[in-house]
Amino acid sequence: MTSVPAATDDRRAPGAMGQDDEEMPRLGLTGRRALLFALFVASAIALLYFVLPRLAGLKETWHRLNQGDPWWLGIALLFEAVSFFGYVWLFRTVFVRGETRIDWKASYEISMAGLAATRLFAAAGAGGIALTAWALRRSGMEARVVACRMVAFLVLLYVVYMLALIVDGLGLRIGLFPGSAPFGFTVVPAIFGAVAIGVAALVCLLPRDVERRLEHWAHRGGRVARLMSKAVTAPASAASGLRTAVRLIVAREAGVLGAVLWWGFDIATLWACFHAFGEAPPWAVVVMAYYVGMLANTLPLPGGIGGVDGGMIGTFIAFDVNAGLAVIAVLVYRGFAFWLPTLPGAIAYFQLRRTVSGWRSARATAQAQAQARA
Repeated sequence: MTSVPAATDDRRAPGAMGQDDEEMPRLGLTGRRALLFALFVASAIALLYFVLPRLAGLKETWHRLNQGDPWWLGIALLFEAVSFFGYVWLFRTVFVRGETRIDWKASYEISMAGLAATRLFAAAGAGGIALTAWALRRSGMEARVVACRMVAFLVLLYVVYMLALIVDGLGLRIGLFPGSAPFGFTVVPAIFGAVAIGVAALVCLLPRDVERRLEHWAHRGGRVARLMSKAVTAPASAASGLRTAVRLIVAREAGVLGAVLWWGFDIATLWACFHAFGEAPPWAVVVMAYYVGMLANTLPLPGGIGGVDGGMIGTFIAFDVNAGLAVIAVLVYRGFAFWLPTLPGAIAYFQLRRTVSGWRSARATAQAQAQARA
């Protein structure tokens, strides 16, 4: 792996080996919340897998579920496995730099446990981010470095997303790619992606010492100056992570391609599910419907259950894809991409607890030996 020079805002403090008193983020499920969550999931599954086909007049089409091509379904499973490998690879590229306790096994546990927390217990990835940050801090990484690299990780993931919205949306609209091109599902997402990239570029241009300058100004200024100093803290931290992401790209770190594998093979899983039950739409249509549907992950639904499925199906229908085929392909895809990885993700959550406990014991032993030698 190519060595990437650390920036002044992305250094690991020599003494940052503590965090032993920080508890593992809990899933926060009381008995009542667990019951409500189970009812929500059961209702969503019943609606998507049983009620929706009947409402849409797809009863006969739904019987095709038992006639899926096993070869294409096997390919879909393989594609999804490669997608998850890409996620772990990207994780190691961004976070595992220099001396660290995080080996491939720990990388897998952190990634899978974080994904499980993201998909089941929080919207927009908040649960997974909290769990990942906790594990990284317990490995000995300074909190400020964790925040910086977390932003870099998310930037590398979602720059692929936003670029795909722009290129695919405009490509469909101007006829560069085959497929229908409704304005609201091509140009509007492309504008959204361009605005997101533009905002990120502006944040990246913030001076490295902007926090120090504003803190100095705040001490000399009044209340307004102090409020502005606090308000700029988040953008300054984001700028640090953005610059780290750019350095990884400029350094041609091979692991950056993990982001492409994560998205690309997940989309390929959806494409294979279409082939398992019929003829897949053009690639550009599959890509666009996938990304537009994924925007439902920002809704306050556990893992986007219901929102993502419905969003993808609705987008495919808007692209003139057969409704029956879209329903079956999307729901089977969600089985591969969402439901199937949940079990290993939950197992990884408990494995991660043991791994972090081992780090703590090893650190305590090393400290005891150092004191004995002193």
